[in-house]
Amino acid sequence: MTSAIPAKTTTASSGEPGPRLDAANQKTNGKTRKAPKQYSDRARAERRLGWILAGPAFIIMLLVTLYPILQAIYESLFRFRLTAPSEREFIGLGNYAVILSDPVWWSDLWTTVLITIVTVAVELVLGFALALVMHKALKSVRGLLRTAILVPYGIITVVSAFAWFYAFDISSGYVNSWFSWLPGIDEDLNWFAQGPTALFVIMASEIWKTTPFISLLLLAGLAQVPDELSEAAKVDGATWWEQMRKVIIPNMKAAIMVAVLFRALDAFRIFDNVFIMTNGAYGTEVLSLLAYRQSISRLEIGLGSAVSVLLFLCVLLICFVAIKLFKVDLAGSQGGK
Repeated sequence: MTSAIPAKTTTASSGEPGPRLDAANQKTNGKTRKAPKQYSDRARAERRLGWILAGPAFIIMLLVTLYPILQAIYESLFRFRLTAPSEREFIGLGNYAVILSDPVWWSDLWTTVLITIVTVAVELVLGFALALVMHKALKSVRGLLRTAILVPYGIITVVSAFAWFYAFDISSGYVNSWFSWLPGIDEDLNWFAQGPTALFVIMASEIWKTTPFISLLLLAGLAQVPDELSEAAKVDGATWWEQMRKVIIPNMKAAIMVAVLFRALDAFRIFDNVFIMTNGAYGTEVLSLLAYRQSISRLEIGLGSAVSVLLFLCVLLICFVAIKLFKVDLAGSQGGK
């Protein structure tokens, strides 16, 4: 009598994995092999449309920016002074060795990093508060409130820097006379004659100017958080801080990353405020001003190009750290995957 044993059972009992077990646990050399990510027709269509819309702008931007970058890299390999073009000499990485061994580079790098960290941190807190105010404001005053908050960002950076300079200047400013009642402030205080106070004014002007930009990005993130999640958290008895920490902030992580990344890149390249207020005196020089001095003031094209390339590498490092730190997959939120 022949025993009727199902084929799948026979395969499993013979020591070979069945099709269901093989699909659930595919392993190669002890490592689990993930199945390839599948995209739906809608997702593929959206990706194709995205490339069609953004592709031309991306290509133009690449062509516009790629040539200056490659030119700067090329010029940084030469000892080249604009007033003596015939003395151009190839020195390889010699300019980079000179810069990285100079204490001025490290001092300016520290000043730039300090300004970036302080301004972005303060702007993130203030911008989030302003975003909450704009998001919860009554419809009757919402438009006026948003316009008033965004006014500083609409002012040209040079105009804003001059306004802050004349406000704090010892001869033309009004800050000393208005706030002389505060400890440490008197009518004879020269804000731009010492490093700490000069950096305070520079960072304050930067925060005032660009906080509305962060608030606008965070407002867009708040608008994407479903109200149902907050209502469910309230029903569960969550406090306001618990709603922020466990519901709202995690769901606007992508908006926070974009805001922090954009502002960090902008703050790291700060130039106007420092140039107008102190011109880099008293330990306030930043990397952008250092590149300007080498290329424009001293006409050292080789050294200036090397400083610019190092500044560009620092910007790339900031992008890499921000993306790894937040671990946000901006493409993962698309539907249809």
